Amino acid sequence: MELLTFKIILVVVLFLLALTVAAYSTWAERKVAAVMQDRIGPNRSGPFGLLQPLADGGKFFFKEDFTPANAEKFLFIVGPSLVMFISLITGAVIPWGKTLNFGGVSYDLQVANIDVGVLFIIGMASIGVYGIMIGGWASNNKYSLIGAIRASSQMISYELAMGLALLSIIMMTGSLDLKVISETQGTGKLWGLIPAISGINWNILYQPLAFLIFFIAALAETNRSPFDLPECESELVTGYSTEYSSMKLGMYMFGEYVNVFISNAFMVVLFFGGYNYPGIDWVTHHWGENAAGTLSILAFLLKTIIGILIFMWIRWTLPRFRYDQLMHLGWKTLIPLALINLVVTGAVILALGN
Repeated sequence: MELLTFKIILVVVLFLLALTVAAYSTWAERKVAAVMQDRIGPNRSGPFGLLQPLADGGKFFFKEDFTPANAEKFLFIVGPSLVMFISLITGAVIPWGKTLNFGGVSYDLQVANIDVGVLFIIGMASIGVYGIMIGGWASNNKYSLIGAIRASSQMISYELAMGLALLSIIMMTGSLDLKVISETQGTGKLWGLIPAISGINWNILYQPLAFLIFFIAALAETNRSPFDLPECESELVTGYSTEYSSMKLGMYMFGEYVNVFISNAFMVVLFFGGYNYPGIDWVTHHWGENAAGTLSILAFLLKTIIGILIFMWIRWTLPRFRYDQLMHLGWKTLIPLALINLVVTGAVILALGN
């Protein structure tokens, strides 16, 4: 199999995977809410309601596509399209598994292995806010505009804390390459002292505070509760997407769930060993490269799905912040903690280096 052919197949598979996870996240969201509220949840469309996402998708496609008379029509279309495009393209640099061997050639399960994968994802996430801002402004609706402004200021505020938390991981691994970050968590010694079990030398063991900061910032970046101020139904109807209908609204919703999926995949790479799992070297040695690679894909997806379920659990547990509380948490709590963590990490690295 040629490398180009493999990459094309991988792109198609990842595209379908992201859309499938986004679609069934809507089903899982309702089921999680139902369990927490002692209800049944979707149970009419197919067994256990598993066909509900297909019914929802059909509804989006066949509903009337309405555009307000005073809207900026071109930008009105660009907004949701940009959100969807950015949310999908960020998965290109994530290593989804170890390697698979076809015809004696090993292939990385990563569309684009670039040296600055961390910067690529952060940069794309920063551009994603433009889709929300453009859509809110182009709607020519005061509630949409307020929601868009909230989203912009919220993302700018929490990107700082997220970036500072990332710096501690970059200082530890000495690389911006997501493949390298994954590989370094599969071998080595815990705290540099005792030999680590193959596959579980994870960064969460060294940087719990950085993970907590990054996790909270990821909730804010994806506009998830308790940071869903840009959508805030009780104040802004549905915020930046108020004037949207049909598949344009669907693209905003799907874009959010794809962002949740990619955010959790990114966290798995940074803090939970990526595709590594206990005994990965033993499996590679005794069962072969393809068996280890297949299990690494399953391990990666399992960790990611657990993260998505935690996002959903938080949504149906915590009340929404007031906007002043949201800003206070970002600027006066998370950023100082991230700076302190960065200084401590640098001091420890310097001490161990000497």
